[in-house]
Amino acid sequence: MKVLVVDDESPARERLAALVEEIDGYQLVGQAEDGRGALEMVGSLDPDIVLMDIRMPEIDGIEAARHLAGLDQPPAVIFTTAYDEYTLEAFEAFATGYILKPVRRRRLEEALRRASRPTRAQLTGLAAAGDTRSRSNICARLGDRIQLIPVDDVRYFRADQKYVSVCHSQGIDLIDEPLKDLAAEFGADFVRIHRNALVSVRHVKSVERDEEGHLKVVLNGCDERLAVSRRHASDLRRRLKET
Repeated sequence: MKVLVVDDESPARERLAALVEEIDGYQLVGQAEDGRGALEMVGSLDPDIVLMDIRMPEIDGIEAARHLAGLDQPPAVIFTTAYDEYTLEAFEAFATGYILKPVRRRRLEEALRRASRPTRAQLTGLAAAGDTRSRSNICARLGDRIQLIPVDDVRYFRADQKYVSVCHSQGIDLIDEPLKDLAAEFGADFVRIHRNALVSVRHVKSVERDEEGHLKVVLNGCDERLAVSRRHASDLRRRLKET
């Protein structure tokens, strides 16, 4: 079984890597110092198990695991964490694998044997229970590669049948996430303008009427003008006044 170790603290990462190498049947294939590095390495190394610290800068362990859960064949994830009663209650509630720091060999062996792939529902619930912050990045899949799109860079989310289009400064990508879930998670920074579209409040340049009198949103760095439904027009105006 191939194992990837992820921790932003070098001593903890090296210790965990050394323990993995001592255990028969498991092969250390790489080390990453943050969530972004972990996502890049998973695509190239294809590990069976990821041992991942929770608290890391920029992209923490839970956010990284939520991105991994969208892969066709995601690796199993075991979180490593310092003792915190509230955190442990959350892990127990959502049946997600974890190991307490400092990691002991016997506990690591047990966790590796029981390693499983956490579901999106488990990870979303765990994130909500332990931390109210929304993700800092949206994850789009380009074949076997994961592309991270900073949420601050997103102009709009628009639902189109099975997928959602994400418009950002580098183009448009497709993601497999329900628009209602995106609205719930990013509602502080995005506003619904139509039943199938959310726009970034920070990127709204203007609201105009077309030749037929229909409201349209003009976004910075976006050539499209998105339709505003009557139902959502008042909410859009209110949100723009608040900024």
